[in-house]
Amino acid sequence: MFTRFHPLFPLLLLLIIFIKSHKCFSSSSSSSQTLVLPLKTRITPTDNSDHTDKLHFHHNVTLTVTLTVGTPPQNISMVIDTGSELSWLRCNRSTNPNPTNNFDPTRSSSYSPIPCSSPTCRTRTRDFLIPASCDSDKLCHATLCYADASSSEGNLAAEMFHFGNSTNVTNLIFGCMGSVSGSDPEEDNKTTGLLGMNRGSLSFISQMGFPKFSYCISGTDDFPGFLLLGDSNFTWLTPLNYTPLIRISTPLPYFDRVAYTVQLTGIKVNGKLLPIPKSVLVPDHTGAGQTMVDSGTQFTFLLGPVYTALRTEFLNRTSGILTVYEDPDFVFQGTMDLCYRISPVRIRTGIIHRLPTVSLIFEGAEITVSGQPLLYRVPHLTVGNDSVYCFTFGNSDLMGMEAYVIGHHHQQNMWIEFDLQRSRIGLAPVQCDISGQRLGIGS
Repeated sequence: MFTRFHPLFPLLLLLIIFIKSHKCFSSSSSSSQTLVLPLKTRITPTDNSDHTDKLHFHHNVTLTVTLTVGTPPQNISMVIDTGSELSWLRCNRSTNPNPTNNFDPTRSSSYSPIPCSSPTCRTRTRDFLIPASCDSDKLCHATLCYADASSSEGNLAAEMFHFGNSTNVTNLIFGCMGSVSGSDPEEDNKTTGLLGMNRGSLSFISQMGFPKFSYCISGTDDFPGFLLLGDSNFTWLTPLNYTPLIRISTPLPYFDRVAYTVQLTGIKVNGKLLPIPKSVLVPDHTGAGQTMVDSGTQFTFLLGPVYTALRTEFLNRTSGILTVYEDPDFVFQGTMDLCYRISPVRIRTGIIHRLPTVSLIFEGAEITVSGQPLLYRVPHLTVGNDSVYCFTFGNSDLMGMEAYVIGHHHQQNMWIEFDLQRSRIGLAPVQCDISGQRLGIGS
């Protein structure tokens, strides 16, 4: 995830999206049309030499959309992030070893920089962590910082974006970034920029005026899933259970006002509600303790006391089923300290299906995680003939993060609808591959 409002949130993304439009829209009627974008995964190899695998905020997978920008169109790729607001492109960076991934504004007749005196610069950037400023040319200047200390810096501008063969979006405001520094320059250079999807006024979804968008992640290579922009009132779709989005109008230091925030009310393991005080699940006077649904974060992260309660119960429930990996110095990705040794034979004989279920309970809805998504195999780490698998819930305290984040790894085979008009999120368990077939994509 590219962090939204505070550089303390994880920088982990899942899936590459290649655009394939089945219902097109125009910029003037986007609110009543639908665009379906199938997902495709690409995994970035990790370093074999790092056997401790403490991969803080490492991008082992990325999510991008391919499109064209400008007049005449230039081919680009953009990372999709529902946790970020401002979309941006890498503009004419001469040190980039892959110059084809730059956007050149001097070649586009439709490129229009935003002056710092404009209302867009003065008022619509209010949710940026670092306030927009005025550069020497009196243009609106933006600096964005992310969780792994990466950043991008440049000017706000308006431009024409082209989606598919017949979709043109005029005057989309984005950042034309001349300076981009990342945690993995080799991988970052393969991507031109970022497409922001949160509730901020300058996000792509807000500028386009979509009343809703949805996604469904299958977690398989054959059909990873899809992103759907627009309404999803399909007769074949399982009825959704809705939970309201939480809004706090007062600026608070640890509350992201433009994130997709819901109220976590409890956690169950095999149907048993954990003894968690309600007070620790509600944001405090600083905003710490909000719960965000984020497709850009891979795993789920819980504040220390809640994580400890879940970890203890899961450990007790798996006693006699799984063998704990006993290495006190090993913490996967710096946040997950409950890991197991599992032999290939036990995986083949279905040991994963004997795991207890974990249910995240929200006001009016819930997400139940079972089977394979509860464990994640640590790359390149074996103990004898056993592989090491870690529990896929992490400790927010170990990240210095003051929030609960529900990652996409625990959203597999769930239809998740972001209803912006009615300020709510809809959830329903579905088979994403079957839903994709009904939408005309997939096998």
